[in-house]
Amino acid sequence: MITAIGWLLLSFLIAWVSARAAIAYAHRRGMLDRPGQRRSHSIPTPRGGGIGIVVASLVCLPGALLAGTATPWPLGVVAGLLVALLLVALAGWWDDHRSLPILPRFGAQLLAVLLFTAGLGAGGMSWWWLPVLLLAGAWSINLHNFMDGIDGLLAQQAMFVGTGLAWLAWSDGQPGLALAAACLATASFGFWCLNRSPARIFMGDVGSGSVGLLIFAITAMLWQTDARLLWPGLILSSAFVADASLTLLTRFFRGRRWYTAHREHLYQWLVRCGLTHAGGGVIYMTWNLLLAAPLAWLAWSHSGLGWPITMATYVVAAALWLLLKRRCLRRHSPRDRHVAA
Repeated sequence: MITAIGWLLLSFLIAWVSARAAIAYAHRRGMLDRPGQRRSHSIPTPRGGGIGIVVASLVCLPGALLAGTATPWPLGVVAGLLVALLLVALAGWWDDHRSLPILPRFGAQLLAVLLFTAGLGAGGMSWWWLPVLLLAGAWSINLHNFMDGIDGLLAQQAMFVGTGLAWLAWSDGQPGLALAAACLATASFGFWCLNRSPARIFMGDVGSGSVGLLIFAITAMLWQTDARLLWPGLILSSAFVADASLTLLTRFFRGRRWYTAHREHLYQWLVRCGLTHAGGGVIYMTWNLLLAAPLAWLAWSHSGLGWPITMATYVVAAALWLLLKRRCLRRHSPRDRHVAA
C-alpha cells in the first residue's frame, strides 16, 4: 500500500511540475491557442501541458505493471504500451508546435495501436480481434482530442475514467493494472490543477491523444483478463463516446467537412448558450457520477446483463445529447446555428 501511494504521489507531482514548466516553454515558443470562431476560449492560452501526463505515465506505468504485483504483466504488453504512448505523444507534440498533416498523424496513431495490440496478441489474445482493436484505438485517440475544447473537461474525464478502471481492475484481482489506471487518474489531477477554469494552460494534442490511447489500452487490458469487464469499462466512457460519435455522424450526414475544426460538440454548444467552462464540466460530471458510475457497477455486478445495460446506457446518453442540443439550438438564430467548416 505504501508503494502504491508513492507511485500515485509521484505521478501527480510529475504531471503538475511538467505542466508548470510547459507554461513557460509554450510562451517562449509561441505555442498559444488564440481565440477564434471555432474555439471556446476568449484569451490566448499556452498549450502542450498534457506532456506532464505523458511523462508521468512513462515513468510510473512500468513500475505499476511490472513491479507493483506478484503477477506482473508480460514485458511485451508493457513495452508495446510505452512505445505506442511515445508515438502518439510525439505526433501530438509535433502538431502542437506546427501543424502536422492528417495522414502522417493518423498513420502514427494506427502504428501505435498496432504495436500495443501486437503485444496483447503475443500475450494470448486472438489475432482476429486486431482490426476491431485498431479501429477502437484510433477512434479513442481522436475522440478524446475532439473533446478537449473547454477548460478542465478532458482532465476531469480522465480522472473519473481512470478511477473507475482502477476499481474494475482491483475487483478482478489485477492490482498492477489497478495501480496503472490510478496513476492515470492522479496524473490527470496534477494537470487539472493548472487546466481548471480559468485555464493557465491547455492539454494540447500531445496530451489529449495520449489520454485517449491510455484509456483505450487499459480498457483493452481489462477486457483481455475478463471479457465481462468490457461493458462497465465502456459505460465509464459513455459521456465522451456519445458526444463525439453523435456529433461526427451529424456532421457527416449533413455533408460537412467532419474532419475540420468546429464548435458543434454538445459541450461547445453549452458554452455558446451561456454556461461557463466550469458549468459545462459540471454537466458531464453529473452524468458520470449519477448515471455512468451506478450503471457501470450494475453491469459489473450483473455480468450476464452487461451488454443490454451498456446499450441502454448509450441510448439514454443519445437521448439526453439530443435533448440538450435542441435546447441550445432553440436559443440561437438560424444564422448562428452552424459554424463554417
